[in-house]
Amino acid sequence: MTVRTCAAAAAILASAGCGASSTEPDATDPKKLPPINVRAGSMKAGFGTIERLVEAAKREGQLNVIGLPRDWVNYGEVIDTFADKFDIKVNELEPGASSRRELEAAPKLRPDVFDLTLDVAVAQAGKFAPYKVAGWQDLPDPIKDPAGNWYAAYGGYMSIGYDPRAVKPPATFADLLKPGYRVALDGDPLRSASAFDGVLAASLRNGVPQASQGVDLFARLKQEGRLTDLTKANAIVAWDYLNAARSAHQSDAWQVTIPRDAPLGDYRVQAINKDAPHPAAARLWQEFLFSDDGQNLLQKGFARPARGEAMLMRGSLDAEQAAKLPKAPGPPVLVTIPQADAAKAYVKEEWSKRVG
Repeated sequence: MTVRTCAAAAAILASAGCGASSTEPDATDPKKLPPINVRAGSMKAGFGTIERLVEAAKREGQLNVIGLPRDWVNYGEVIDTFADKFDIKVNELEPGASSRRELEAAPKLRPDVFDLTLDVAVAQAGKFAPYKVAGWQDLPDPIKDPAGNWYAAYGGYMSIGYDPRAVKPPATFADLLKPGYRVALDGDPLRSASAFDGVLAASLRNGVPQASQGVDLFARLKQEGRLTDLTKANAIVAWDYLNAARSAHQSDAWQVTIPRDAPLGDYRVQAINKDAPHPAAARLWQEFLFSDDGQNLLQKGFARPARGEAMLMRGSLDAEQAAKLPKAPGPPVLVTIPQADAAKAYVKEEWSKRVG
Protein backbone atom coordinates (compact mmCIF):
# COMPACT_ATOMS: atom_id res chain seq x y z
CA MET A 1 0.00 0.00 0.00
CA THR A 2 1.46 3.37 -1.00
CA VAL A 3 1.48 6.54 1.07
CA ARG A 4 -1.13 8.04 -1.28
CA THR A 5 -3.55 5.12 -0.92
CA CYS A 6 -2.98 5.07 2.84
CA ALA A 7 -4.02 8.70 3.08
CA ALA A 8 -7.11 8.14 0.97
CA ALA A 9 -8.17 5.05 2.90
CA ALA A 10 -7.62 6.85 6.19
CA ALA A 11 -10.18 9.46 5.27
CA ILE A 12 -12.69 6.73 4.41
CA LEU A 13 -12.18 4.86 7.69
CA ALA A 14 -12.66 8.04 9.69
CA SER A 15 -15.94 8.85 7.97
CA ALA A 16 -17.31 5.32 7.89
CA GLY A 17 -17.95 5.30 11.64
CA CYS A 18 -19.96 8.37 12.06
CA GLY A 19 -25.06 3.89 -2.87
CA ALA A 20 -24.06 2.00 -6.54
CA SER A 21 -27.66 2.76 -5.69
CA SER A 22 -28.28 -0.77 -4.46
CA THR A 23 -26.33 -3.90 -3.62
CA GLU A 24 -28.63 -5.86 -5.93
CA PRO A 25 -28.88 -5.44 -9.71
CA ASP A 26 -32.04 -4.38 -11.46
CA ALA A 27 -34.31 -7.10 -12.77
CA THR A 28 -33.08 -8.46 -16.07
CA ASP A 29 -35.03 -9.76 -19.04
CA PRO A 30 -35.08 -13.57 -18.48
CA LYS A 31 -34.35 -14.13 -22.16
CA LYS A 32 -31.11 -12.20 -21.82
CA LEU A 33 -29.84 -13.83 -18.64
CA PRO A 34 -26.39 -15.43 -18.98
CA PRO A 35 -25.83 -19.15 -18.47
CA ILE A 36 -25.11 -19.75 -14.78
CA ASN A 37 -21.38 -19.77 -14.09
CA VAL A 38 -20.71 -20.39 -10.40
CA ARG A 39 -17.10 -19.26 -10.77
CA ALA A 40 -17.81 -15.96 -12.51
CA GLY A 41 -16.18 -12.72 -11.50
CA SER A 42 -19.43 -10.91 -10.70
CA MET A 43 -23.06 -11.63 -9.99
CA LYS A 44 -24.16 -10.03 -13.25
CA ALA A 45 -21.74 -12.09 -15.35
CA GLY A 46 -22.37 -15.41 -13.64
CA PHE A 47 -25.98 -15.30 -12.55
CA GLY A 48 -27.74 -12.20 -13.86
CA THR A 49 -29.83 -11.75 -10.70
CA ILE A 50 -29.48 -12.29 -6.98
CA GLU A 51 -32.33 -14.81 -7.16
CA ARG A 52 -30.37 -17.06 -9.52
CA LEU A 53 -27.29 -16.77 -7.32
CA VAL A 54 -29.36 -17.77 -4.29
CA GLU A 55 -30.76 -20.77 -6.18
CA ALA A 56 -27.29 -21.93 -7.19
CA ALA A 57 -25.96 -21.51 -3.64
CA LYS A 58 -28.93 -23.41 -2.18
CA ARG A 59 -28.21 -26.30 -4.53
CA GLU A 60 -24.70 -26.48 -3.05
CA GLY A 61 -26.27 -26.35 0.40
CA GLN A 62 -23.15 -25.52 2.42
CA LEU A 63 -20.52 -22.86 3.01
CA ASN A 64 -17.13 -23.36 4.67
CA VAL A 65 -15.78 -20.36 6.59
CA ILE A 66 -12.50 -20.21 8.49
CA GLY A 67 -10.96 -17.91 11.07
CA LEU A 68 -14.25 -16.28 12.14
CA PRO A 69 -14.67 -16.21 15.95
CA ARG A 70 -18.34 -15.73 16.76
CA ASP A 71 -17.54 -12.88 19.16
CA TRP A 72 -15.41 -11.02 16.58
CA VAL A 73 -17.29 -8.08 14.94
CA ASN A 74 -20.60 -9.88 15.52
CA TYR A 75 -19.68 -12.75 13.20
CA GLY A 76 -21.89 -15.12 15.22
CA GLU A 77 -25.01 -13.19 14.23
CA VAL A 78 -23.70 -12.63 10.70
CA ILE A 79 -23.23 -16.38 10.19
CA ASP A 80 -26.57 -17.32 11.77
CA THR A 81 -28.46 -14.69 9.75
CA PHE A 82 -26.89 -15.90 6.49
CA ALA A 83 -27.66 -19.53 7.31
CA ASP A 84 -31.29 -18.79 8.24
CA LYS A 85 -31.94 -16.38 5.38
CA PHE A 86 -30.71 -18.69 2.65
CA ASP A 87 -31.15 -22.11 4.31
CA ILE A 88 -27.47 -22.91 3.83
CA LYS A 89 -25.42 -24.82 6.40
CA VAL A 90 -22.33 -22.88 7.49
CA ASN A 91 -19.36 -25.00 8.58
CA GLU A 92 -17.19 -22.95 10.94
CA LEU A 93 -13.60 -24.18 10.54
CA GLU A 94 -10.88 -23.20 13.03
CA PRO A 95 -12.52 -19.99 14.32
CA GLY A 96 -9.29 -18.90 16.00
CA ALA A 97 -7.08 -19.31 12.94
CA SER A 98 -4.77 -16.43 12.05
CA SER A 99 -4.66 -15.10 8.49
CA ARG A 100 -1.55 -17.13 7.71
CA ARG A 101 -3.06 -20.24 9.27
CA GLU A 102 -6.21 -19.81 7.16
CA LEU A 103 -4.14 -20.14 4.00
CA GLU A 104 -1.86 -22.87 5.35
CA ALA A 105 -4.90 -24.98 6.25
CA ALA A 106 -6.80 -24.28 3.02
CA PRO A 107 -5.57 -27.31 0.99
CA LYS A 108 -6.76 -29.69 3.73
CA LEU A 109 -9.79 -27.93 5.22
CA ARG A 110 -11.03 -26.42 1.94
CA PRO A 111 -12.63 -23.17 3.11
CA ASP A 112 -14.73 -21.27 0.60
CA VAL A 113 -13.93 -17.78 1.86
CA PHE A 114 -11.26 -15.97 3.87
CA ASP A 115 -11.15 -13.00 6.28
CA LEU A 116 -7.56 -11.72 6.21
CA THR A 117 -5.17 -8.97 7.13
CA LEU A 118 -4.28 -6.77 4.19
CA ASP A 119 -0.61 -7.77 4.02
CA VAL A 120 -1.43 -11.48 3.83
CA ALA A 121 -4.11 -10.89 1.19
CA VAL A 122 -1.77 -8.83 -0.99
CA ALA A 123 1.01 -11.41 -0.74
CA GLN A 124 -1.29 -14.37 -1.50
CA ALA A 125 -3.60 -12.81 -4.11
CA GLY A 126 -2.90 -15.64 -6.55
CA LYS A 127 -4.81 -18.06 -4.31
CA PHE A 128 -8.08 -16.16 -4.65
CA ALA A 129 -10.88 -16.18 -7.21
CA PRO A 130 -11.53 -12.64 -8.49
CA TYR A 131 -15.05 -11.49 -7.68
CA LYS A 132 -16.59 -8.02 -7.60
CA VAL A 133 -19.64 -7.69 -5.38
CA ALA A 134 -22.67 -5.74 -6.55
CA GLY A 135 -21.72 -2.88 -4.21
CA TRP A 136 -18.20 -2.70 -5.68
CA GLN A 137 -18.47 0.99 -6.60
CA ASP A 138 -19.19 1.86 -2.97
CA LEU A 139 -15.81 0.48 -1.90
CA PRO A 140 -13.04 3.09 -2.03
CA ASP A 141 -10.32 2.22 -4.52
CA PRO A 142 -7.53 2.11 -1.92
CA ILE A 143 -9.17 -0.77 -0.04
CA LYS A 144 -9.88 -3.14 -2.92
CA ASP A 145 -7.76 -4.99 -5.44
CA PRO A 146 -8.52 -3.65 -8.95
CA ALA A 147 -8.79 -7.22 -10.23
CA GLY A 148 -11.23 -8.20 -7.47
CA ASN A 149 -8.95 -10.68 -5.70
CA TRP A 150 -9.59 -9.08 -2.29
CA TYR A 151 -11.66 -6.23 -0.86
CA ALA A 152 -12.06 -4.71 2.59
CA ALA A 153 -15.30 -5.39 4.47
CA TYR A 154 -14.64 -3.48 7.69
CA GLY A 155 -11.99 -1.62 9.62
CA GLY A 156 -11.12 -0.23 13.02
CA TYR A 157 -8.69 1.72 15.18
CA MET A 158 -6.20 0.38 17.69
CA SER A 159 -7.48 1.41 21.10
CA ILE A 160 -6.98 1.19 24.84
CA GLY A 161 -9.83 -0.27 26.85
CA TYR A 162 -9.66 0.50 30.57
CA ASP A 163 -11.46 0.13 33.88
CA PRO A 164 -12.41 3.68 34.96
CA ARG A 165 -12.84 2.50 38.55
CA ALA A 166 -9.15 1.59 38.72
CA VAL A 167 -7.29 4.07 36.48
CA LYS A 168 -7.72 7.46 34.88
CA PRO A 169 -8.53 7.62 31.16
CA PRO A 170 -5.27 7.16 29.21
CA ALA A 171 -4.90 9.81 26.54
CA THR A 172 -1.70 8.35 25.07
CA PHE A 173 0.21 5.09 25.15
CA ALA A 174 2.78 6.78 27.38
CA ASP A 175 0.09 7.11 30.05
CA LEU A 176 0.19 3.34 30.47
CA LEU A 177 3.55 3.79 32.19
CA LYS A 178 1.93 5.75 35.00
CA PRO A 179 1.35 3.96 38.33
CA GLY A 180 -1.71 1.79 38.64
CA TYR A 181 -2.02 0.45 35.11
CA ARG A 182 -1.94 -3.33 34.62
CA VAL A 183 -1.71 -3.74 30.87
CA ALA A 184 -2.43 -6.59 28.46
CA LEU A 185 -2.05 -7.05 24.73
CA ASP A 186 -4.58 -9.05 22.77
CA GLY A 187 -2.26 -12.05 22.49
CA ASP A 188 1.41 -12.60 21.70
CA PRO A 189 2.75 -10.13 19.11
CA LEU A 190 4.94 -12.86 17.63
CA ARG A 191 1.82 -14.90 16.80
CA SER A 192 -1.16 -12.56 16.88
CA ALA A 193 -1.67 -9.83 14.27
CA SER A 194 -3.87 -7.91 16.71
CA ALA A 195 -1.21 -7.96 19.43
CA PHE A 196 1.51 -6.98 16.96
CA ASP A 197 -0.61 -4.05 15.81
CA GLY A 198 -0.90 -2.98 19.45
CA VAL A 199 2.89 -2.77 19.65
CA LEU A 200 2.92 -1.01 16.28
CA ALA A 201 0.42 1.60 17.50
CA ALA A 202 2.52 2.26 20.60
CA SER A 203 5.51 2.80 18.33
CA LEU A 204 4.01 5.63 16.26
CA ARG A 205 5.82 8.95 16.39
CA ASN A 206 4.25 11.70 14.26
CA GLY A 207 2.50 9.05 12.20
CA VAL A 208 5.63 7.01 11.52
CA PRO A 209 6.21 3.61 13.18
CA GLN A 210 9.40 3.25 15.20
CA ALA A 211 9.23 -0.33 16.40
CA SER A 212 11.89 0.15 19.06
CA GLN A 213 9.64 2.65 20.85
CA GLY A 214 6.77 0.18 21.04
CA VAL A 215 8.98 -2.63 22.32
CA ASP A 216 10.54 -0.23 24.86
CA LEU A 217 7.13 0.60 26.33
CA PHE A 218 6.08 -2.99 26.83
CA ALA A 219 9.55 -3.97 28.07
CA ARG A 220 9.27 -1.34 30.81
CA LEU A 221 5.81 -2.59 31.77
CA LYS A 222 7.21 -6.12 31.92
CA GLN A 223 10.14 -5.08 34.09
CA GLU A 224 7.78 -3.35 36.49
CA GLY A 225 5.51 -6.39 36.70
CA ARG A 226 2.60 -4.56 35.09
CA LEU A 227 2.38 -6.40 31.76
CA THR A 228 -0.17 -9.11 32.45
CA ASP A 229 -2.80 -11.29 30.81
CA LEU A 230 -6.31 -10.29 29.77
CA THR A 231 -8.02 -11.61 32.89
CA LYS A 232 -5.89 -9.51 35.26
CA ALA A 233 -5.57 -6.30 33.23
CA ASN A 234 -7.29 -2.98 33.92
CA ALA A 235 -6.12 -1.71 30.52
CA ILE A 236 -6.16 -3.73 27.29
CA VAL A 237 -4.55 -2.69 24.01
CA ALA A 238 -6.77 -4.08 21.23
CA TRP A 239 -8.83 -3.10 18.21
CA ASP A 240 -11.61 -0.70 19.13
CA TYR A 241 -14.31 -3.15 18.04
CA LEU A 242 -13.01 -5.69 20.57
CA ASN A 243 -12.75 -3.18 23.40
CA ALA A 244 -16.12 -1.67 22.49
CA ALA A 245 -17.72 -5.12 22.66
CA ARG A 246 -16.30 -5.51 26.17
CA SER A 247 -17.69 -2.11 27.08
CA ALA A 248 -21.14 -3.02 25.75
CA HIS A 249 -21.28 -5.90 28.22
CA GLN A 250 -19.95 -3.95 31.20
CA SER A 251 -20.30 -0.22 30.44
CA ASP A 252 -19.71 0.93 34.02
CA ALA A 253 -16.56 -1.14 34.31
CA TRP A 254 -15.02 -0.71 30.86
CA GLN A 255 -14.48 2.27 28.60
CA VAL A 256 -12.58 2.78 25.37
CA THR A 257 -10.25 5.47 24.08
CA ILE A 258 -8.30 5.84 20.84
CA PRO A 259 -4.97 7.51 21.70
CA ARG A 260 -4.82 10.92 20.09
CA ASP A 261 -1.13 10.64 19.27
CA ALA A 262 -1.33 7.15 17.73
CA PRO A 263 -4.61 6.57 15.88
CA LEU A 264 -3.50 3.43 14.06
CA GLY A 265 -6.15 2.08 11.70
CA ASP A 266 -6.47 -1.02 9.58
CA TYR A 267 -8.91 -3.02 7.48
CA ARG A 268 -9.80 -6.70 7.28
CA VAL A 269 -10.30 -7.94 3.74
CA GLN A 270 -12.37 -10.71 2.20
CA ALA A 271 -11.47 -13.16 -0.54
CA ILE A 272 -12.88 -16.27 -2.20
CA ASN A 273 -10.78 -19.41 -2.31
CA LYS A 274 -9.79 -20.16 -5.90
CA ASP A 275 -10.51 -23.83 -5.11
CA ALA A 276 -13.73 -23.18 -3.18
CA PRO A 277 -15.80 -26.38 -2.95
CA HIS A 278 -19.00 -24.29 -2.85
CA PRO A 279 -18.28 -21.46 -5.31
CA ALA A 280 -21.85 -20.14 -5.59
CA ALA A 281 -22.31 -20.10 -1.81
CA ALA A 282 -18.97 -18.31 -1.49
CA ARG A 283 -20.17 -15.58 -3.85
CA LEU A 284 -23.51 -15.31 -2.06
CA TRP A 285 -21.65 -14.92 1.24
CA GLN A 286 -19.72 -11.97 -0.16
CA GLU A 287 -22.88 -10.39 -1.55
CA PHE A 288 -24.52 -10.74 1.86
CA LEU A 289 -21.49 -9.44 3.77
CA PHE A 290 -21.31 -6.34 1.58
CA SER A 291 -25.07 -5.74 1.46
CA ASP A 292 -26.61 -3.05 3.67
CA ASP A 293 -27.80 -5.76 6.05
CA GLY A 294 -24.39 -7.42 6.25
CA GLN A 295 -22.52 -4.16 6.73
CA ASN A 296 -24.91 -3.06 9.48
CA LEU A 297 -24.48 -6.42 11.23
CA LEU A 298 -20.71 -5.91 11.22
CA GLN A 299 -21.21 -2.41 12.59
CA LYS A 300 -23.37 -3.94 15.33
CA GLY A 301 -20.13 -5.67 16.33
CA PHE A 302 -18.51 -2.18 16.51
CA ALA A 303 -16.58 -2.51 13.25
CA ARG A 304 -16.56 0.37 10.76
CA PRO A 305 -18.21 -0.83 7.51
CA ALA A 306 -16.20 -0.45 4.32
CA ARG A 307 -19.35 0.78 2.53
CA GLY A 308 -20.19 3.02 5.47
CA GLU A 309 -19.66 6.36 3.76
CA ALA A 310 -21.92 5.50 0.82
CA MET A 311 -24.53 3.99 3.13
CA LEU A 312 -24.48 7.08 5.32
CA MET A 313 -25.10 9.29 2.29
CA ARG A 314 -28.09 7.14 1.28
CA GLY A 315 -29.52 6.84 4.77
CA SER A 316 -29.08 3.05 4.91
CA LEU A 317 -26.39 3.03 7.61
CA ASP A 318 -27.65 2.23 11.12
CA ALA A 319 -27.03 5.69 12.55
CA GLU A 320 -27.95 4.69 16.11
CA GLN A 321 -25.32 1.97 16.14
CA ALA A 322 -22.78 4.21 14.37
CA ALA A 323 -23.10 6.67 17.25
CA LYS A 324 -22.00 3.93 19.65
CA LEU A 325 -18.61 3.48 17.99
CA PRO A 326 -15.62 4.78 19.97
CA LYS A 327 -14.91 8.38 19.05
CA ALA A 328 -11.92 8.74 16.75
CA PRO A 329 -9.52 11.65 17.28
CA GLY A 330 -9.23 12.12 13.52
CA PRO A 331 -8.25 10.17 10.40
CA PRO A 332 -6.24 7.06 11.23
CA VAL A 333 -2.65 6.35 10.40
CA LEU A 334 -2.43 3.43 7.96
CA VAL A 335 1.11 2.14 7.73
CA THR A 336 2.51 0.85 4.46
CA ILE A 337 3.30 -2.82 4.00
CA PRO A 338 7.07 -2.10 3.91
CA GLN A 339 6.77 -0.18 7.20
CA ALA A 340 4.85 -3.05 8.77
CA ASP A 341 7.37 -5.61 7.47
CA ALA A 342 10.27 -3.64 8.97
CA ALA A 343 8.47 -3.45 12.31
CA LYS A 344 7.73 -7.18 12.25
CA ALA A 345 11.38 -7.96 11.67
CA TYR A 346 12.38 -5.81 14.65
CA VAL A 347 9.74 -7.27 16.95
CA LYS A 348 10.70 -10.81 15.94
CA GLU A 349 14.32 -10.05 16.79
CA GLU A 350 13.81 -8.17 20.07
CA TRP A 351 10.52 -9.20 21.71
CA SER A 352 11.61 -12.52 23.20
CA LYS A 353 14.87 -11.05 24.47
CA ARG A 354 13.37 -7.94 26.06
CA VAL A 355 9.80 -8.86 26.91
CA GLY A 356 9.55 -12.63 26.74
